[in-house]
Amino acid sequence: MNKNTTAILLIILGIIVLALPLLGLIAVSILAGFALALLGIGLIVVGNGDLKESFGLGLLEMILGIIALILGLGFIINPALFSFVAGLLISLAGLFLIIVGLVSIFTKKGEYRWNGIITLIIGIIYLLLGYLVKNPFILGILIGIWLLLLGIMLFLQRD
Repeated sequence: MNKNTTAILLIILGIIVLALPLLGLIAVSILAGFALALLGIGLIVVGNGDLKESFGLGLLEMILGIIALILGLGFIINPALFSFVAGLLISLAGLFLIIVGLVSIFTKKGEYRWNGIITLIIGIIYLLLGYLVKNPFILGILIGIWLLLLGIMLFLQRD
């Protein structure tokens, strides 16, 4: 499939998802759920094999595999869980950015404080975005916008 065909398909998918955001979120949630479930199964199998060589590593892989499998099945069964987890992770990233920004503002001098101020502002934006993304409808709209912009950028890209 050539680049322009892919771009047009992405634009069409973006428009469809913008028109039906919850349907788009369900599709993304199911795909992410299958990928996460497969990752979980793989980690459980590899962890079981690693138990003989390194008990700690094998146990850690199996625990992570079980968590990934549970989350993956949860994403498939309940797409709102996908939206909640996405919002939670974005909010956590925002919280970390705010902490780093505040530390930079109070420990740096001169022009380096601007890095802290910018990091603080980005952290606040992440917190707000994380709060909004917890709503499945808004996450679906953001996925549609992302598909649309990706298709437009791909279409306008030179070979």
